[in-house]
Amino acid sequence: MSDVIELNNEQETKKNLYDYQLADLNRIFQVFDNSPENYNLLYQLPTGGGKTVIFSEIVRRYIQNHNKKVVILTHRIELCKQTSKMLSGFDVKNKVINSKVKELPDQDQYKCFVAMVETLNNRLNDKKLNLEDIGLVIIDEAHYNSFRKLFKFFEKCLILGVTATPLSSNIKLPMKDNYDKLIVGDDISTLIKNGFLANAELYNFDVELNGLKIGINGDYTVKSSEALYTNSHMLSKLMFAYEEMSKGKKTLIFNNGINTSKEVYYSFKKAGYNIRHLDNTSTKQERKDILKWFKNTPDGILTSVSILTTGFDEPTVESVILNRATRSLTLYFQMIGRGSRILQNKTTFQVLDLGNNVVRFGPWNQSVDWQHIFKYPDMYLDNLRNDEDIERDFVYVMPDSLRGRFKKSSSIEFDMKDEYQKALGEGLKSFTAIERSIEQHSKICIENCETVQEARALTKILQDDIAYRIKQYSYCIMNSTQNYKDWLFEEYNRKLRLSFNGKF
Repeated sequence: MSDVIELNNEQETKKNLYDYQLADLNRIFQVFDNSPENYNLLYQLPTGGGKTVIFSEIVRRYIQNHNKKVVILTHRIELCKQTSKMLSGFDVKNKVINSKVKELPDQDQYKCFVAMVETLNNRLNDKKLNLEDIGLVIIDEAHYNSFRKLFKFFEKCLILGVTATPLSSNIKLPMKDNYDKLIVGDDISTLIKNGFLANAELYNFDVELNGLKIGINGDYTVKSSEALYTNSHMLSKLMFAYEEMSKGKKTLIFNNGINTSKEVYYSFKKAGYNIRHLDNTSTKQERKDILKWFKNTPDGILTSVSILTTGFDEPTVESVILNRATRSLTLYFQMIGRGSRILQNKTTFQVLDLGNNVVRFGPWNQSVDWQHIFKYPDMYLDNLRNDEDIERDFVYVMPDSLRGRFKKSSSIEFDMKDEYQKALGEGLKSFTAIERSIEQHSKICIENCETVQEARALTKILQDDIAYRIKQYSYCIMNSTQNYKDWLFEEYNRKLRLSFNGKF
């Protein structure tokens, strides 16, 4: 791990910066020192890289070197409190402007204000507040568009936007229209290599997303997501994924819709697992109690809807399940980033993807050309892979933990397309390929079991493999209707279970 660099010896603070954080801080000041007073700068650093630490030190230095004040804007009250606490750790006396603050008769006593965007916008529009001598405005989670409405109040200020993903939450309002320049910090793979982030072990589960609809914001609608992820097939797939890969691990489950999260809660509760549900309708006390429970429960499962994507840090998270699909690159990085905090005995964490997200965006730790995305966001969004292409190109690979259950079999491979062509070449009906697939699955179950009951139980971990083979077969015969695939899936399982009779 890189050396920790002490801040300013003349004014000792309670916090330290790492060398990469200090280097970025100096780059930011270099731009500001050579820019006009109304310059807008954007800074990118991955989730877990310590953006709040960096801009807290920026605030301390700015106040020390200039006879002006600083405003920090956030979009959630939890972020206000966290930021205020961090600033206090840097000996920056600050005041939070929340819904209870109507006026600022004491503003001369403070050099820094932390405010919720909506609250400050209301106060400034009502002319109830008059913030004086502001020289620098810092915007946390700057990709959210709600901040734009405040820019008109700070036209003669330096503005620093901070984000992990410099891609606007509204595709019609690109960030390049509001920021003059982007500074990019160390990428995820570098932070992993240097010991600042845990590495993600990614596992894809084949999911058909044909029923999902894209809304006006460019992402999948809650309604269509709920219809898919609350059906019994997807709930069973989620339960299977958890039991095979994450059982006993502290797990976060992200969903797109409150009903989905509640169905997940009921399913896991019924199965006897230690689980809680959290969404934006939960009270402050409920949220506080649930997060405290999650922190102190080693095998705890927390299912939620968006609320934990920002402002939530729990380093003990061992597994993150994406029980949803998204077309938002920001959300993709935010969700996975919740598991990336390091601990002394934690260098890796799991990500189970049930929404084709890893295939859509690429591995979480891959290098991303943020400068190109910042300059040409439309080009990036237009080139996102569509779900039909993702599903057609998907290749099922059995996870190592499942492959170990078939250790007595030298091979578990089966090429459905090749078997289909062989059957036609031999003058046989196309369904022969399915029959041969059932025979092969039957063979590897029998090789690794002592009784019929064991073999039938083992078929449960073949469900993804079976679904994949059926999909490949349906492409071959050009019949991809859902009703046909559902019927074939049931028939396949029925014949596979019957195939064990008399074999033991």
